[in-house]
Amino acid sequence: MSLIWTGSLSQPYRIGGHVGLYDTTLRDGEQTVGVVLDAEQKLEIARLLDALGVDRIEAGFPRVSQDDWDAVKLIAEAGLRAEVWGFSRAVPADLEALVELGVRHAVIESPISDAKLEAIGVPRETMLERITNAMRFAADHDIYGAFFGVDSTRADLDFMRSVYEAAVDAGAREVVVVDTLGVAAPEAVRDLVGRMIQWLDGTPVHFHGHNDFGLATANAVAAVGAGATWIHGTINGMGERAGNANLGEVALTLRALYGVESNLDLGRIRAVSARVQELSGYELEPWKPVTGETLFRRESGAVASQFHDPPSIEPYSSDLVGAERGLVLGKKSGIDSIRIKAEELGLDVPESRRAELLSQVKAFGASKRRLVTDEEFRAMVEG
Repeated sequence: MSLIWTGSLSQPYRIGGHVGLYDTTLRDGEQTVGVVLDAEQKLEIARLLDALGVDRIEAGFPRVSQDDWDAVKLIAEAGLRAEVWGFSRAVPADLEALVELGVRHAVIESPISDAKLEAIGVPRETMLERITNAMRFAADHDIYGAFFGVDSTRADLDFMRSVYEAAVDAGAREVVVVDTLGVAAPEAVRDLVGRMIQWLDGTPVHFHGHNDFGLATANAVAAVGAGATWIHGTINGMGERAGNANLGEVALTLRALYGVESNLDLGRIRAVSARVQELSGYELEPWKPVTGETLFRRESGAVASQFHDPPSIEPYSSDLVGAERGLVLGKKSGIDSIRIKAEELGLDVPESRRAELLSQVKAFGASKRRLVTDEEFRAMVEG
């Protein structure tokens, strides 16, 4: 039996196939303001990601701090199924740290937009030389490197092409198109990723997107549609400013609407989301897609009348993402809400009493400006 009830409208836009997921919760995600994770906490999250089915885990940027160094070391030695990746600037000392730690895969970043280059006072030619030297160093030291052009989506296209081609010629095995400030429209992402695939003919292309305009998931889909092999993201969409692409949302959207599979175990995503929130010290909006607390809770009386038929009121099954369905009582409840809740709690409420109880529930919810608890409803029935 299908757990997805999206209808046929999106069928003509089906992409199909499979995409790899690259998690950067432990590096880009930790850049969320106020979040600090120690080495043991990062190792715990890495193990959760591994069990979740994430293909590649970015363990961190070891030269940031001793804690980051320790975390990368712990994760690299943990025997995870997932590939463990490091993060490095196009700087010899960063790459030497990865060699020392025994990290065999790494994203190697460098700014390539004129806005970024002018801000740090480095001309294009100098940066291009740094990039090629870094990729050559990585290749010479058996590091499987992916070039990560910071602010790709605001870079001059001709310069961008020359940089990525030079990086591949110097030893980059893969490349990442990076929407650092989340400024690209989905159509632009599709075009840019498509161009990159044509320019580099056979080199795997990743997409790394941010959510400043709320388009990170849509942009990830556009990248996959254009042929991207890997999508970057974080648990809960953690990250600087508006955050990164949310891996759970991306995986579900690709599967449910576009027929693109990944190795992510959606049945575990809510548990992992909750634990990462707990370790990081933040909370999400309760209506958040995939992991929101109220995603499968119903208060509306009109919806309660259809509660027995999940496909009529939900786009996919709660079982798909390991959630529980539930009906709650409050100002917006209806007659069917009273019946269903009474049956759920094993209370004998004859049909003749339902209207009276509904009035009490609505009045209570409106005056207290909150839901009615099961204990409070039981008291109303027994009162």
